[in-house]
Amino acid sequence: MALEIVTLPLGPVRTNAYLIADSASGEAAVIDPAWDGDVILAEAKPRGWRIAHLWYTHAHFDHLGGAAAIADALNPLPLVALHPADHDLWKAAGGAALFGFKIDPGPEPAIDFTHGQILRLGNNTLEVRCTPGHTPGHVVLYCAEADVCFCGDLIFAGSVGRTDLPGGDWDTLVESIQKQIFSLPPETRLLSGHGEETTVGQEQQANPFLKVF
Repeated sequence: MALEIVTLPLGPVRTNAYLIADSASGEAAVIDPAWDGDVILAEAKPRGWRIAHLWYTHAHFDHLGGAAAIADALNPLPLVALHPADHDLWKAAGGAALFGFKIDPGPEPAIDFTHGQILRLGNNTLEVRCTPGHTPGHVVLYCAEADVCFCGDLIFAGSVGRTDLPGGDWDTLVESIQKQIFSLPPETRLLSGHGEETTVGQEQQANPFLKVF
């Protein structure tokens, strides 16, 4: 059993899209199909991976800008999952207009993320952890077998997600990090929405925005 991960920094703010797949079955998902859906599809095709899922950590435009192109190229359509608290943000195209962009948000989410929900990708399982603060419906996806957490814009290497956008809240963000990230094993890799990967232990010790919990 193995979870394969391809990291693709895409779009105007270099948002990390994560193309992940079960190595045995070739079943694949895209976590935050940030931009340039054709680029994501081009990474999956030569590997023989079948993209069956689009999983959004949250609904900001730079995390779903490539969804429409991916969905248009696939039959059957991939199943789209998002926390319901971010549905209104998704309907507003992720706030793209506020930043001078126009995007097609792609197919409407059909699956509502819930805290503790288990996602299956071939033989791999990922746990949904609700982590509001950056947006009301932000989630992270944790794969214990692979020691990896896809953490969207909750926490970064040496930084944290912004809370000055609509729906953001600093105290809620810090609580989410404390309860849902710093409770993970220190060796857990954190794959964020922007920038380089880090680990739980590294951020506990050195993140200047956070107290040591």
